[in-house]
Amino acid sequence: VPVMPVEIMLLPRWFPFHLDKVSYWSRTVIAPLLILMARKPRARNPRGIGIDELFATPPERERHYISNPTGSHWGRVFLAVDRILRIAEPFFPSRPRQRAIRQAVAFITERLNGEDGLGAIYPAMANTVMAFDALGYPKQHPDLVIAKQAVKKLVTDKGEFAYCQPCLSPIWDTALACHALMEAGATGSTPTVRRALDWIAERQILDVVGEWAKARPDVRPGGWAFEYRNDYYPDIDDTAVILAALHRADPKRYRHAIERGIEWVLGLQSRNGGWGSFDADNTHYYLNNIPFADHGALLDPPTADLTARCISALAQIGYSQEHPAVAQALAYLRREQEADGSWFGRWGTNYIYGTWSVLGALNAAGEDMAQPYVQWAIDWLKSRQQADGGWGESCGSYWPERKDEVVPSTPSQTAWALLGLMAAGEVESAAVARGVEYLRRAPRQDAKWAEELYNAVGFPRVLYLRYHGYSTYFPLWALARYQNLMARNDRRVAWGM
Repeated sequence: VPVMPVEIMLLPRWFPFHLDKVSYWSRTVIAPLLILMARKPRARNPRGIGIDELFATPPERERHYISNPTGSHWGRVFLAVDRILRIAEPFFPSRPRQRAIRQAVAFITERLNGEDGLGAIYPAMANTVMAFDALGYPKQHPDLVIAKQAVKKLVTDKGEFAYCQPCLSPIWDTALACHALMEAGATGSTPTVRRALDWIAERQILDVVGEWAKARPDVRPGGWAFEYRNDYYPDIDDTAVILAALHRADPKRYRHAIERGIEWVLGLQSRNGGWGSFDADNTHYYLNNIPFADHGALLDPPTADLTARCISALAQIGYSQEHPAVAQALAYLRREQEADGSWFGRWGTNYIYGTWSVLGALNAAGEDMAQPYVQWAIDWLKSRQQADGGWGESCGSYWPERKDEVVPSTPSQTAWALLGLMAAGEVESAAVARGVEYLRRAPRQDAKWAEELYNAVGFPRVLYLRYHGYSTYFPLWALARYQNLMARNDRRVAWGM
């Protein structure tokens, strides 16, 4: 496997590679993995389970596991560095190595995060359990006990089968469900919505300064996490969705939460005008070429879908196109438009998700939807509609050469397309009418539409996700919006989201 010396923990911030230069998920996965790489424990495998069937070439005959992940010049450079480190590492002095291990342990334990786990994501949590085991922690050690409990919390037991979730998404799901409920007629005083948003408001992170502050030391915390708890790593996407929901429900009741949230979001805007998920200016793209980053998602750069969500929230709350942050973000979105008129969706599958997000933001910001670049996006969305009236995009679209690959229509992707078209003023179009009819006819059990296909992404081309709630609240949201707009003389969407 690629060389990952634990001495990485000792590198200064100015060095070409540093944990602060990569995404939050990379930091939390790498820190415990470095301990494993240093200790090189052998797996305990009493039943002799192997994976020989995974190899096209028998593993004992394979000698070229590591290749240039991107084919770039930087990839060749990092491969050369890997070869040098492979020769040099056995001769690294032991004292700095022990200091680096202690620093990795300190990084982990400071962010252990109770039963919600390091980074609140499975790979980091699993690596933590194995790292503590490799360090010889007794089974009763409190850090090892809580690390194991965090992994167990991700296990879902269905009786006949069980599976381990990669993470939990209660805050994200609750905020989106509130948007759908309010679109369908609930208000901020409806007990279900009030209880849900009060629960969210209580989880605003106001007193923990995470690594995001390394790039923005003068910004106060004020965001929300994706999971139950993840205080070191609040999520800008969640925060924007929550701000729009709190403002729509009761701007007076949630005034203080909204003000602190806006302050944090504005403070995390990147220099290019966009927003990433957890950090500002996390754009050291050359690092995506290192051998142990072959999934191509080591970084957390700004993306169109996330930037659009921030614009939507800010515009709904009252920030105009003339505000510098909104103006820069709109310029960023114009630059990011794909050659076919669509926008990339980093966190949902894929161009349908990204294009919906941006069209919603442009509407919220008061952009002239008759502009050619907006019409171009509308035409792209309409061109992707399938014969049954729905939309379905393959997870394979994250490969450039498979961008046009489709799957059978899904309720969630159809809802995104409808929300995007309605935001663009296409409420009375034939495409919207056909999409609405698809949702009305699509199979469902009670309020939940049937949807088995994966509808989101963790790492493009590597890890895909299925949000079980998406096929409930997004179709409800789209149908309710259609009904509301058709019942009014004014067809313009009034809300950011």
